[in-house]
Amino acid sequence: MKRVFLFLLVFWVIAGSTLVVLGLHVPNPIFWKTLDVTVTAYNSTKGQTQGNPFVAAWGDRLKPGMDAVAVSRDLIPLGLGHEAEVYIEGVGGPYTVLDKMNRRFEKRVDVYFGVDVAEAREFGEMETTIYWR
Repeated sequence: MKRVFLFLLVFWVIAGSTLVVLGLHVPNPIFWKTLDVTVTAYNSTKGQTQGNPFVAAWGDRLKPGMDAVAVSRDLIPLGLGHEAEVYIEGVGGPYTVLDKMNRRFEKRVDVYFGVDVAEAREFGEMETTIYWR
């Protein structure tokens, strides 16, 4: 058992940025930055956005089913800018940063749920850790 653990640890450190554990990709903390944030959900609906609800703040076209997130603007200088890859502990990933949130939010990531408002409400809000490079 010790040899298997040691092999996995060495393989994890040397071979890659993620480790597959029980079918889940777990970011390797040696290669990834981490931060505790609030994670919520959002939709492409007029009440939740300014202008066209399917066009993100950087101009990307959002489509239901995309693995996309919006980030609070305080996270952008930390490396979570346009098209950054982020994993969300307890949710998964990778998600691509395609949108920015209103300036009033800090330390927050919004997971994109297309037009499925019920699913976004069910997702709710959680405090968790995000990983990015």
